[in-house]
Amino acid sequence: MGEEANMRSIAELINVELLNARDHAQGVRIAEALLFASATPLSGEEIALRLPPGADVERVLADLERRYAGRGVALTHIDGRWAFRTADDLAHILVRDAPEPRKLSRAATEILAIVAYHQPVTRAEIEEIRGVSTSRGTLDTLIEAGWVRLRGRRRAPGRPVTYGTTPAFLDHFGLERIDDLPGLDELKGAGFIDGRIPVGLSIPSPSDDATLREDEEPLDDSDLFAPLEIEGGEEEEDDDEPPEDGEPRA
Repeated sequence: MGEEANMRSIAELINVELLNARDHAQGVRIAEALLFASATPLSGEEIALRLPPGADVERVLADLERRYAGRGVALTHIDGRWAFRTADDLAHILVRDAPEPRKLSRAATEILAIVAYHQPVTRAEIEEIRGVSTSRGTLDTLIEAGWVRLRGRRRAPGRPVTYGTTPAFLDHFGLERIDDLPGLDELKGAGFIDGRIPVGLSIPSPSDDATLREDEEPLDDSDLFAPLEIEGGEEEEDDDEPPEDGEPRA
């Protein structure tokens, strides 16, 4: 009798394991389908909502990541979200088939770098760092591209808007987190900084934490309909030549 009970217990355990294995396999298939169908990266929470009850989403994603290791597409982790992307070593093969990307002007590139490293930052602070004025069109371009967003307003006279980067910025530039941006030594090694580095020169440690800081306050409802904030209440004149935006400040 005892041996028969043991056999039943073992059989029940095997059935449970088989059910768990089938649920896991189905969970992997569901996660794979969701990620292929999604136009944007998905969070683990978003994927878990569609998995079988009790499925371990972390195990599902880890298994899926292993399955795609070494293949033409890879499962990548971007700012806490997951997406399928072309394997890094094959990206150059697909370049000729990709649509010609819109090239950023030198000014836009500088502003994007300042926002990335110094966020949250206001337009006046961007101008102070660059030493030249910033045209409306240049910031508009970065916002429309989805790489820069309006974060909040600085608790200061005029309540200027603060800017920060977006998950789309990380996705486009192949970064998992904002602190994957290159540091001073990496920039020099890549040739972006020539000659001797001045004593005391440093690069800020970037952070794209969405939590507003003590010197920031939430955006107004009206800000949601304004693509670009006008600091100081006066509209800046449009730059006739956006790619060369900025005149030396007085």
